[in-house]
Amino acid sequence: MAHYAILDENNIVTKVIVGKDENEPLPEGYTSWEEYYGGKKTSYNTVGNVHLNGGTPFRKNYAGIGFKYDEQFDAFIPPRPYESWKFDYETFLWVAPVPKPEYEVGYIWLWSEINKEWVKYPAS
Repeated sequence: MAHYAILDENNIVTKVIVGKDENEPLPEGYTSWEEYYGGKKTSYNTVGNVHLNGGTPFRKNYAGIGFKYDEQFDAFIPPRPYESWKFDYETFLWVAPVPKPEYEVGYIWLWSEINKEWVKYPAS
């Protein structure tokens, strides 16, 4: 089973559907399943330009609603979470200007765009 991202006129993902695998026969008149579904294939095993099972990464990230498909890089790019975050062309993800602190049991770290820093909160 394969997944396909349906795009709007601005290449923004509006829906992700489950469809047929590439090795399954196509309906008459179609040359690919992407053409049939009117979308771009995406792999849920690819995140941050890494294949989670050690395979070849496919389109840099698994598509999600609101992601943009970039034709130049053949990549799905997530929405920018905060104005201060910069885009990393190695991972094709947005990165905070300050590295996230190490995990601490019982706490979570959330980004403060106002202060441009990570803030620690109790997890419960």
